[in-house]
Amino acid sequence: MQRSTVTIKRVSRQAELVQALAIRIRVFVQEQQVPAHIELDADDQTAIHLLALKAGKAVGTARIVMKHDRAKIGRMAVLKSHRRKGAGAALLKHAIRSARNLGARQIYLHAQVAASGFYRLMGFRAVGSVFEEAGIPHRKMIWSG
Repeated sequence: MQRSTVTIKRVSRQAELVQALAIRIRVFVQEQQVPAHIELDADDQTAIHLLALKAGKAVGTARIVMKHDRAKIGRMAVLKSHRRKGAGAALLKHAIRSARNLGARQIYLHAQVAASGFYRLMGFRAVGSVFEEAGIPHRKMIWSG
């Protein structure tokens, strides 16, 4: 089975941000029951948002929040019908590259424990204990690439 090409683009227009937020609402609010007031937060105003596109259709998103020389990758979400087809890996690779280009000396994320294997395969290592975010077990992971 051949995977179709995934294109990653940095959100630069309001319509693209609306698409990114709609994906997050579907994945986190509707599928995972995260309250919308937790999912959509103040960091959305200053974050760098990315969109994963397949055949021109938005299928995934992520954001990067820069604080000095640290980058937090978060809100990684891929529509259910497009999971395990390369969109998540493409998004994460692009986010890491973008964070490094912005001068990040440390790149980290809060991974849902259920997805920590994916992040480990992508070069992240777990640090600290498991904690809850929005009622879901998470683990801080730092990129060691």
